[in-house]
Amino acid sequence: MDSLHGNFSDCPNGSQWVWEIFSECARDGRDIASVVLGLVSIVCFAAAAFPQFYQACKTGIMDQALSIYFLLGWLGGDLLNFIGSLLANQLPLQVYTAIYYVLADLLMISLYLYYKIKNQNRGFSAPINAAFAFVLLGTVSTTFLLGGPAPPSSKGMHVFQGRLLLSIETDETLWEPFTKKEIVGFVIGSVSSLLYLLSRVPQIYTNFKRKSTTGISYSLFALVMLGNTLYGVSVLLKNPDLGQSEGSYVIHHLPWLIGSLGVLSLDVFISLQFLAYRQPTPPLLEERDALLGKQEEPLDS
Repeated sequence: MDSLHGNFSDCPNGSQWVWEIFSECARDGRDIASVVLGLVSIVCFAAAAFPQFYQACKTGIMDQALSIYFLLGWLGGDLLNFIGSLLANQLPLQVYTAIYYVLADLLMISLYLYYKIKNQNRGFSAPINAAFAFVLLGTVSTTFLLGGPAPPSSKGMHVFQGRLLLSIETDETLWEPFTKKEIVGFVIGSVSSLLYLLSRVPQIYTNFKRKSTTGISYSLFALVMLGNTLYGVSVLLKNPDLGQSEGSYVIHHLPWLIGSLGVLSLDVFISLQFLAYRQPTPPLLEERDALLGKQEEPLDS
């Protein structure tokens, strides 16, 4: 077990089950709450795609309802988030969540392409080619990164496992706010957050242009908003590493916090579009017609 998860003695007074499963040192209730909220956020993200899959099969107009640039921006942001979380030594839960993001995006784009080709619309060759390129890039990159060997570690040096920098042999004089690897990951994470923010804009425009949200499942955005909220809170709850201040911890995770909590305002705007463009349900229409019919009866007599 030590070869896979390190030495549990490196995490004094920590939760053993958290250490063994996630290779993460949960020293108190705050750390455990961070792990639990992170797990719940993953469940939200995992469940978010299924309502959209159902809605796509039900309406068959996913290619019209969703903007391809929204999906591509989402995939690009998730792919960079995954790469950046590896390079910047992020929490294991952040890495696991990032992996699911990429896989869910690839499935979503594949479904979009299926309906786009099935409906045989013209004038979409450029977006389709771009989508195929992103799907190929995402698949190859994810496979390569997941299948690559773990970086070797040396005795007497830091062993990076997620954000885990705890080691009996740690020399505080060797600790740096940002290593070169973390700087690269920070930059990639920043670009990822920017793509998250920009990806919502094409979808907002598509909804405004169509004056409708038909074909889009609101549960997709509702669960994503809930997942992003829990994900951001879980990161904020996590205790900083030993010798690291709260401010330094937040700065290290700032791109991922913006990518999760920052997009909530745009998702709220999309939620308002669902309210503005919602169609009356058939029961309401029938009730209205029935009331109008009762009002017209005295006139007929």
